[in-house]
Amino acid sequence: MDWDTWKEFYFKICKEFNFSYEKDKQARDILEKYVVIPITIIEKLIHNKKIVVCGAGPSLETKLHKLKHDEMIIASDGATIPLLENDIVPDIIVTDLDGKIDDIINAEKMGSKVIVHAHGDNIAEIEKYCNEFIFMAGTTQVEPKELVINVGGFTDGDRAVYLAEHFKAEQISMIGMDFGIKIGKYSFTKNRDVKIKKLRWASFLIDHLKEKSSIPIIKR
Repeated sequence: MDWDTWKEFYFKICKEFNFSYEKDKQARDILEKYVVIPITIIEKLIHNKKIVVCGAGPSLETKLHKLKHDEMIIASDGATIPLLENDIVPDIIVTDLDGKIDDIINAEKMGSKVIVHAHGDNIAEIEKYCNEFIFMAGTTQVEPKELVINVGGFTDGDRAVYLAEHFKAEQISMIGMDFGIKIGKYSFTKNRDVKIKKLRWASFLIDHLKEKSSIPIIKR
């Protein structure tokens, strides 16, 4: 998704959650200094592949058996934990650094590629943790730069779906992507009401992408 299309959604999100456009740009510029791999590496992992996005919703653990050996796995932040606990190393981890960083670092050591998302509320985490990563790409929710791209999406989960669509996956399946009022224990949410509002946006954005994209996007 290009910026001109995404910004319509972005500024509505900013208004609802009182986000700062200027701080989001600042976070993007700080993150760019830490990016160590070109996004083309991520593109090669996704393009024309069958992708499964694992969200951190309450149904995730009951559906891990539905993962298939020929699929590329993109984990949404906290979903990394149950995946590793079941000896599954995600190919890609999408995170804004509000989960358990040690697990993400360990997954990267086992082969995961990490995509860190910059926004105005995680500047401190970017500066604290991003030096820990070896294979790290970056995303932003404002205008993209050469090393920090904007694929669309708001939460880690729906952004992972947008990432897979952006790089033209063959098919995108979703597990653990739950948009109800029950919050998964791996979401590590600090404010339940805000989390529910974010999940509503995530659901809306995925439905929008389904309508616009020619790529099959399905929930298992």
